[in-house]
Amino acid sequence: MDSRNIRRKFGQNYLSDPAIIFEMGQAISPQTNSNFFEIGPGMGALTNVLNQDGISIKAIDIDKNNIDYLSKRFTGPAKFEFFQGDILSTPLNFLEDKKYRIVGNLPYNISTQIILKFINWNNVIQDMHFLVQKEVAKKINGTIGTKNWGKLSIKLSAFFNTQILFDVPPESFDIKPKVNSSFIRLAPKKNDIDLSTKNNLFKIIDMSFSSRRKNIKNNLKKANLDWDKLEINQNLRPEEVSLENYIKIAKQYKE
Repeated sequence: MDSRNIRRKFGQNYLSDPAIIFEMGQAISPQTNSNFFEIGPGMGALTNVLNQDGISIKAIDIDKNNIDYLSKRFTGPAKFEFFQGDILSTPLNFLEDKKYRIVGNLPYNISTQIILKFINWNNVIQDMHFLVQKEVAKKINGTIGTKNWGKLSIKLSAFFNTQILFDVPPESFDIKPKVNSSFIRLAPKKNDIDLSTKNNLFKIIDMSFSSRRKNIKNNLKKANLDWDKLEINQNLRPEEVSLENYIKIAKQYKE
């Protein structure tokens, strides 16, 4: 398998447009004493923007060739630690040690899985900036009453304020993806959702969207809820239910 096919397998499309890379750097706005964790640095386009004195950068890439290249290319002025690994299976306990800022041009085939993984660390993360497929960005930033208000947007909105910063065309990559991309920001927000409520919330959201055509009462039949106590309109479809009401349902739900 040649290098281009290997990269396609891993979903690796490297940024090559200096103007877009500069704009991403402006949006992230690296500050002295910032600690960055970069996912999928590739050849280091975004890494180079972050490479400033007083900054610490830890980066993970699934491709050993990239790690070898980056380790030789970057020796300062930032402090670097590059390691090979699969972000989905790599433990992230180190995030508890410092207030990290998470960045990355994410592999499009696993971008939602990666972002959802960081929900478990939202209370120790400073912020996150990711380049993702435009359609995924719209689902992440969905609002109530729209087709993009779904499982992904509701789960993330419980833990992050989300924002689409700007779009990135296929021409900005060395290997053009077949879709448009968007650069997004996720900023953790404070909430009182404990682990039990979080688990119940995700179950309720998944059950609620088992059929978009049905109302939430039908989709949540097996949840055995007391709708009178909840004081929620049972005839609403799942995309018409607010985050606050999903949380209210989750707090009542018992398996």
